[in-house]
Amino acid sequence: MNVLFEEDGAFRAGSVLADSVTSLQIELASGKRTKVKAANVLLRFAAPAPGDLLERAETEAEGIDVGFLWEVCGEQEFGFEELAAEYHGAKPDPVQAAAVLLRLHAAPIHFHRKGRGRFRKAPPEILQAALAGLEKKRQQAAAIERMVEELRNGQLPAEFAPVLSQLIYKPDRNRPETKALEAACAETGKSAARLLFDCGALPSTHDYHLGRFLFEFFPENKGGTGFPYFAAPSEPCDLPLGNVAAFSVDDAHTTEIDDAFSVTPKADGGGQIGIHIAAPGLGFGPDSDLGRIARERLSTVYMPGRKITMLPEDIVEHFTLAAGHTVAAISLYLDVASDYRLLGHETRMERVPIVANLRHHDIEPVFNAATLADGLADFPYRDELKLLWELAQVLEAGRGKPSDNATRKDYNFIVDWNADSGIAVEPGKGVVAIEQRERGSPLDTLVAELMIMANATWGAMLRDAGIPALYRVQTAGKVRMSTVAAAHEGLGVECYAWSSSPLRRYCDLLNQWQLIALLQGEPPPFPPKSADLLAAMRDFELTYAAYAEFQRGMERYWCLRWLLQQGEPATLAQVLRESLVRLDAIPLVARVPSLPELPRGAHVRLGIEGIDLLEAELRLRYLEQAPELAANSGPDAAFADDEAEDVAG
Repeated sequence: MNVLFEEDGAFRAGSVLADSVTSLQIELASGKRTKVKAANVLLRFAAPAPGDLLERAETEAEGIDVGFLWEVCGEQEFGFEELAAEYHGAKPDPVQAAAVLLRLHAAPIHFHRKGRGRFRKAPPEILQAALAGLEKKRQQAAAIERMVEELRNGQLPAEFAPVLSQLIYKPDRNRPETKALEAACAETGKSAARLLFDCGALPSTHDYHLGRFLFEFFPENKGGTGFPYFAAPSEPCDLPLGNVAAFSVDDAHTTEIDDAFSVTPKADGGGQIGIHIAAPGLGFGPDSDLGRIARERLSTVYMPGRKITMLPEDIVEHFTLAAGHTVAAISLYLDVASDYRLLGHETRMERVPIVANLRHHDIEPVFNAATLADGLADFPYRDELKLLWELAQVLEAGRGKPSDNATRKDYNFIVDWNADSGIAVEPGKGVVAIEQRERGSPLDTLVAELMIMANATWGAMLRDAGIPALYRVQTAGKVRMSTVAAAHEGLGVECYAWSSSPLRRYCDLLNQWQLIALLQGEPPPFPPKSADLLAAMRDFELTYAAYAEFQRGMERYWCLRWLLQQGEPATLAQVLRESLVRLDAIPLVARVPSLPELPRGAHVRLGIEGIDLLEAELRLRYLEQAPELAANSGPDAAFADDEAEDVAG
């Protein structure tokens, strides 16, 4: 006697060696013996042989129309042998019965299992829904196969266009487009970005890197980089006119001019030094349209060749300290003796005439360490700058800390979007120039010290008045934001509240609102223990760090483009540590796996083996040591304290 039984969801056949009431000892066609519960036996038969039964039944089952079976069976539950008898019109033989069983078991959409060998036909509405789902899956599979083929052939499927950003930056693995892209990547060995770039989905590698940032921080469904409607700012009333002639000192590309200075000499020596900060906080408050926009953006985003401003451009133009305008400002006046001792200070809200915007590239050639030592030539604002420089030296000495890291270089990235790149792998517009500028110049020290003075003075005023603010705190070498005034050890001040860049940083704007309330004798918009203040601090710190990381990434990208523009096969670099170098001409740090063991600061010549703009990767190979080149700075200068941003603010 032979039996057909079910085991672990599969059908098996074998010969009975022993049969008890509850179980059977079975020998399979393979010779293996197994114990089977009697309840699992579905069919007993004498012929054919167990191995032949399933083979013949599977062949016969393929010819059975499952739709016909569904039509002819009744509404009630049934056994497979009953349906086999009805299907064949007579008692079925073992092969016929097993074939119907296999067909029923393989059609769960048409027949629902109700027990071992027992089934019930699916209700019509459920069957139709299931069949529609199957057809949808079939069509989707066909569409995926077609999309994969198009991607392999360098064509972008039409379905990709509406979801392109999501596919590139945050793919949804449940979407058929994502499945097709992953399959095509697996077949071609390319990354998703490279495959889409080769299909023409990305206009340029620059757009790919910028798009990733915009997708996360400026998504289209939230308006992108555009601004929503906002009510115009109010014009501050009854502000007195400052009796000064203020001027700013910035680089050539600064448009958000937050700070300016004035010098009013006194007859007995010394003078009144004015530090004037743009005052958008006098034109709108935290709960205004513009206040909410600033709270949403939190900071201006900087990158080579472009920027995304925190405030709308016309609002920046309205409040910026541009030459030829009289602008609302918060002014800190320092009463300075002839020996540069501070005799006192006063803070005023006023309108300030701006008479000049001095630019680094114009002033530094005539106002630098060498010209100060040799005697300054005659140029506009010579005397004012000299007095401010001498005061800055006294302020720096009083703090006991340098205002800047003089061993570190600044690099200005200037992108000409109208020029052709001339790069085969990145055709189109965009040529970059990278200019070096030594930090710690007299102009840098002058501006940094006066900004430190303003930020420390106003932070202390808010602290002493019991008005909360956002402070930069440094203890044990760690810099963090805080709502509680504490020392900034790196700058050597008791407290330090960013307040000098309200056009481009939300924390400065928030502190300005708090300072205005103090000066006007009104309750501050952010009272003590304000949840909104804590939330603003947390969000600003995270967002500001993310924006800075993006800026560094884009500077790396433009460094790679600069190397491609140069077209040189080799470059010079300085060893920082094992396998890590910093290129001499540009602010780019890279790994060189082939670099031998060399002392820190050693100069080397490296071959450029490959540049991938899409992945922002540079492949370098060690060629030789270049001992004739002297190091311009210490090997760790590139990793100088990032707190220099505090000073520049």
